[in-house]
This record gives sequence, C-alpha cells and structure tokens, in this order.
Amino acid sequence: MAATADRSKPFIPLSGIAEDGWSSENEATATCLCGAVQLVFPTQGPGLVNAFVCNCYDCRKITASMFASNVTIRDPYLKYVRGRDNVSVYGQAKTPTTGKAMTNYFCKTCGTLMNRIGDAFPGMNFIRLGTVDDFNLHETKLRPTVEHFTKDRVSWFPGMPGENITAFKGFGTNDV
Repeated sequence: MAATADRSKPFIPLSGIAEDGWSSENEATATCLCGAVQLVFPTQGPGLVNAFVCNCYDCRKITASMFASNVTIRDPYLKYVRGRDNVSVYGQAKTPTTGKAMTNYFCKTCGTLMNRIGDAFPGMNFIRLGTVDDFNLHETKLRPTVEHFTKDRVSWFPGMPGENITAFKGFGTNDV
C-alpha cells in the first residue's frame, strides 16, 4: 500500500500489531513490530537533527539490509511511551569506523531495532526510520537529506536521488 496522496495528513497503515501510532505537527511515534515498545520524538528542530541513509557495514549488518535509514534525535527529546523495560541492549566498539562503541536498543519480544547511540555522537539517538508509525513522514519531514558511507554502497543502489542530498564517502567526511 502506497502512502496517501495527501501527505499533509498522517498515514498509519497496518504495519505491526500496535494500533495506537500517531503524529502531530511537532511529534510522532515510533513502534516496534509487536507494539511492546513505543517512542515519541520531535518532527522538527531543535530536537530533530536530520534524517540520513547510511551504507556502512555495521548498518548493513544490524538492519539485515544494504543500508539503514535513520532519524537523528537529540537525547532530551526522545521519550518512551511504553516498553523501556522490554528493551534489550547490545553494544560493541570493534567494528564501528570511529573505534568507539555503538549501543543498540532492541525490543525483547520481536527483535525490532528501535534506536542506537554512539560514544562518538554524544547527546544523539539514531531512530530507525522504518519504525516511525506515520508513513507520510517518511516522504516529507523525515525524508533523508544526507547519505553516509557512499564508498561502501552496493553497486546496484545508485544512492539517494535528488539535488538536495549531501553525500559523504565516510561519516560526514569525504576523506575516508
């Protein structure tokens, strides 16, 4: 099912068991597949930093896909509606290119990766765009404008389309 033609209104399709996702002008929810974990986050600044696609090897592995789409949220603005006690945490510093730990927060019930934090990015949370309940936000306010690790992109994905995309060979740098 495609997003609704009127992208100014929420479009929350059946995509998981939870039926209480929502969005407003300033905030929206992100929910795991089983509905046990739900977050609220801002859809504009100062809490919303940006939305980006990452092609790094860690993002590929942790998402079981060829890239990850993410929304960067400042820590004080990310709130748990439910499920904080149903989150499993896994982190490591061996494979991130920064050499610093990335910590991942998964729903214990269904395994959905909800968000990540990185020691190299203090005060920031990276929410997975696919967990955002309002699918119209994927096409509007939360449409990625940055692409990281283009040097690691698979050959069959040409990258983010459009003139307003900032692309980096590494994470925020073209020196890597």
